[in-house]
Amino acid sequence: MNLTLSHLIALLPLLIVCVTVIVVMLGIAWRRHHVVTASLTTIGLNAALVSLLAVLTVTPIRVSPLLLVDNYAVLYMALILIAGLASTTLAHAYLEGFDDQKEEFYMLLGCSVLGGLTMVASDHMLSLFFGLELLSVPLYGMAAYAYRTRLSLESGIKYMVLSAAASAFLLFGMALLYAESGSLAFADLGARLTEGGGHASWLLMGIGMMVIAMAFKLSLVPFHLWTADVYEGAPAPVTAFLATVSKIAVFALLMRLFMSAPVTDIASLHTIVAIIAFLSMMVGNLMALRQDNIKRLMGYSSIGHLGYLLTVVVASDDLALLTTGIYLITYVATTLATFGVIALVSSPWQGSDVASLKFYRGLFWRRPYLAAVMTVMMLSLAGIPMTAGFIGKFYVLATGVEAQLWWLVAGVIIGSALSLYYYLRVMVMLYLHPTEEEQYDASSDWGQRAGGIMVILLALAVLVLGIYPQPMIMLVSSAILG
Repeated sequence: MNLTLSHLIALLPLLIVCVTVIVVMLGIAWRRHHVVTASLTTIGLNAALVSLLAVLTVTPIRVSPLLLVDNYAVLYMALILIAGLASTTLAHAYLEGFDDQKEEFYMLLGCSVLGGLTMVASDHMLSLFFGLELLSVPLYGMAAYAYRTRLSLESGIKYMVLSAAASAFLLFGMALLYAESGSLAFADLGARLTEGGGHASWLLMGIGMMVIAMAFKLSLVPFHLWTADVYEGAPAPVTAFLATVSKIAVFALLMRLFMSAPVTDIASLHTIVAIIAFLSMMVGNLMALRQDNIKRLMGYSSIGHLGYLLTVVVASDDLALLTTGIYLITYVATTLATFGVIALVSSPWQGSDVASLKFYRGLFWRRPYLAAVMTVMMLSLAGIPMTAGFIGKFYVLATGVEAQLWWLVAGVIIGSALSLYYYLRVMVMLYLHPTEEEQYDASSDWGQRAGGIMVILLALAVLVLGIYPQPMIMLVSSAILG
């Protein structure tokens, strides 16, 4: 097919991020300067975000057999770019104290963002695999960026080895699907699944292996064992990026795949996904109950949240698509602000992150604004009314009720009840008076940093979306229906 101006406009965000990565790489080769490199990355990601307005004028458009740029893709591109910008902002303050090369971090981040953008526009197995690897491979280096510390190096190696195993499952599943359907396009796969045939078991096995690979990336039970260790060992800005960008990209693609080839048409696969969702809700929240490290706690919490969201995959209807968009917006805003506070308390880097809960004891008396932001985030993650998290959970429950998935609805309610304990535990620690040995002061000029402003804006957004969610609902509805 011939590329036209409309095709180039549709590809603008990807092209801008590509150019940004190349410029950052050339800048590093010419002269190292941390502030300049971070600024170039921020400018590039902002330009890509603004370019989405131009993309909306040509959507929906099929750029090639591999990519479909529609309003659905634009919504998740915007979320990925915002999360990338937030991670860049946190990394700048965090890496100021890093006693090694700082600039390559931004090149890795840009490559990973590019992989995420490719994934959400994927409509073909080839672009799915290319985007997933481009997203994942830079994350190995980012997780192990503070490689002189044991935990960071361990997290990078662990993520690399297990991610490689997941990629093997993905490729083998794709091979089985191609052998049976004769095509790697999602639409053709959906048609073949609908028709059935004499070898439906191979189709089921192929898509089952792909689900296993996606479950690893989403840290769903029983493929979750890496999550807490990687969250704990990776630098705080990397954990924020991993907890948001990779989850957005994989889940958006998973929903597109399952809507093209409805999983509800296959009863056995329907049951398997539902069991994974229920186990993730229970195991994630139960494991988080006894954590004394806030990064590990958030890791197990994310398992529970993705379990809630997997309920909508089982439903696989128009309300499920709406719920996915709303829940991911609320989850991303809340998670970025939570890890933003952790990164700001840990900035500049001093050899390890301030992740033990005992260091957050009495944070209110030293940095009241940071404590207030963390309080709002904990309330939102718990799904308390008047916060964005409540809106997300409400839509998950509504989707489950409409699809009559009663045991998954019960799982969401039980998991949310369990999570109240450890979220409230973090909140209580913030307002206790610290003992002499537990005091750890945050950077005194955090409020002047862009990261400080960012977490306050995210906290305000979480409150505003919780009180008046209509603009968010209309935005997601227009993306889904458009």
